[in-house]
Amino acid sequence: MKVFVIAMNNEAECVISNLENVVETKLYGRRVVRGTLNGEGAFVVVSGVGKSNAAAATQLAIQETKCNKILNLGVSGGLESTMKVGDIYEVSNAVQYDFDLVQINGTEMGTLNERDTPFIPCKAEGRFAAKTLGTGDRFNDSADDSALLKKLGASLRDMEGAAMAHVCETAGVEFYSYKCISDVEGSGSMPEQYMENLKKCLKILTDFAKTL
Repeated sequence: MKVFVIAMNNEAECVISNLENVVETKLYGRRVVRGTLNGEGAFVVVSGVGKSNAAAATQLAIQETKCNKILNLGVSGGLESTMKVGDIYEVSNAVQYDFDLVQINGTEMGTLNERDTPFIPCKAEGRFAAKTLGTGDRFNDSADDSALLKKLGASLRDMEGAAMAHVCETAGVEFYSYKCISDVEGSGSMPEQYMENLKKCLKILTDFAKTL
């Protein structure tokens, strides 16, 4: 079974629109859609935006399906000037860039309490270039956030991926994430770019989901 955890309904529709034999329910208040994708069973849970939503939905998906692999796709901010709107990247590592225990543990920004590195490894198939994803509970044009993300080596930015990756790592489940660039730092307001380019990116992700 292909198991997806996806943040927003419009992103989830990129997969759901490709399903056959669709059955929709709710589990613990979250939208869940079952069906078949390319002849294989599929399970899609819509997490909602942010790290706590993402973590809860990922745990739900793992417990409900007993899967050994979670798939995620969605839009992302790009932090490299050479990136283009509509490009898809895989995630090789993820970091919660707003997780801060520096003054208590003396560890690097983004390092969870039980870890000695801020980076959570993800699986990359090699279909696209692989980049590090920075995840935080905010969407803004903050110069401070940008500097922190770059210091951590992040090239992609979202609000869910690293939380999903953390739950998967803890559960011994592989995590694959595919991100389509909706806004690029240095090309104007990132929130405005996101709104302008979202429809285009969702079309690209819908076509990509057909290949999964």
